[in-house]
Amino acid sequence: MQKAQAPGEAAVFRSGRAPIDVLVDPFTRFAELEASGGILLLTATVIALVWANSPWEHSYHAIWEKEVTAGLGRTVLTWSRHHWVNDGLMSIFFFLVGLEIKRELLIGELSSFKRAAFPFMAALGGCVLPAALYFAINHGTPEANGWGIPMATDIAFALGVLALLGSRVPVSLKLFVAALAIADDIIAVLVIAIFYTAHLSFSYLALGMAGLALSYGANKAGIRNPWMYVFIGILVWFAVMQSGVHATIAGVMLAFTIPCDTSADKPQFVAKVRRLLERFEAAEKDSVEAQAALHGMEQQCAWMESPLHRIEHGLQPWVSFLIMPLFAFSNAGVHILGNLVAAAKHPVTLGVTLGLLVGKPVGITACAWIAEKIKLAARPAGVNWMQIFAAGWVCGIGFTMSLFIATLALPEGGSLDLAKIGTLGASIIAGCVGCLLLLRSPRDGGKTRVD
Repeated sequence: MQKAQAPGEAAVFRSGRAPIDVLVDPFTRFAELEASGGILLLTATVIALVWANSPWEHSYHAIWEKEVTAGLGRTVLTWSRHHWVNDGLMSIFFFLVGLEIKRELLIGELSSFKRAAFPFMAALGGCVLPAALYFAINHGTPEANGWGIPMATDIAFALGVLALLGSRVPVSLKLFVAALAIADDIIAVLVIAIFYTAHLSFSYLALGMAGLALSYGANKAGIRNPWMYVFIGILVWFAVMQSGVHATIAGVMLAFTIPCDTSADKPQFVAKVRRLLERFEAAEKDSVEAQAALHGMEQQCAWMESPLHRIEHGLQPWVSFLIMPLFAFSNAGVHILGNLVAAAKHPVTLGVTLGLLVGKPVGITACAWIAEKIKLAARPAGVNWMQIFAAGWVCGIGFTMSLFIATLALPEGGSLDLAKIGTLGASIIAGCVGCLLLLRSPRDGGKTRVD
């Protein structure tokens, strides 16, 4: 007698899905959520905060202070794990940022002056006013160097918050926030390169420039194998790091040399794929011929896709689900129990908090309004000024980028911890206020105006 199948089991086999898919599907659906990276980032932050404020605080710091050695031949680097995350893995994050900036400048929201002017002016206001507020509060102190901390916007968290609100947020507003965050990243990268570089070794800097020239030459020569650029990128990263310029800048500079076009011919690609598809249709299922046809189509698609898009798509999951949560986990572990009242009164905490909670929304809205008034740029269709103001609050989520700049601007110890407390607290408040304002804002197709 045939064994009866459970209803769920029967459904699995009738749909052609493997039993393992039942276990894997929830994780796959989570990874496909727009806000999944932000959720993981927030989880890593909470774990770090709980651990750093527990009786096992020492073990948290001991993990990140442990030294790790890596190298090739005579070239050896011995860094703490915390250092490897901040100067090594974060270079990959900034490389991805560079790829996104290049794509937006070529074909995205920043590809023309008219499209770029509105978010860029908004980003400029959202950087200058927070920095000015922080500097005014900390002027004349050693901590004044941290003026760059509240300038940053965490693009992953900002877009994650908008994704969680779903249809309450117009698509045009999401595009505006994405373009603003990219413009914000451009400004942040320039600030890091110019103001947070301690010393310069011109010999290593020249070596790094030579590596960039080599990558650019490979681009112009028609080399489209991503692994060639990975090899060059490692050399550029090492040279720039040794030069005194922060290693993350190497990632951004290298990204601008990556080919964004393909050498493949479109009609030829279509003809080849059509022939391979016909071979696949004619072949028996799971036969050698079918597998060969599938492999051929996969190769043709890989050749047709530009290296920039291939690398960007390949890196995105690693950055979202490993590098960024690891960075948050290693940097957000601040001891706050018993320090909150004192921290709230300190100029560093006040500067960061006011910069993110006042400077960001006011600066973004004011500069965007001025840009429209002087007819330099036009507000996105279907977006009203209340939504722009709410988006300014969402962009007050500094988090990852603010924490990163804080590690460059301030020495380890008290002032850095205060900056982290201010960043974490202000980011939470900014996200909550931004959500409430977006939920309450009228969806009137952009007709609400503050003139």
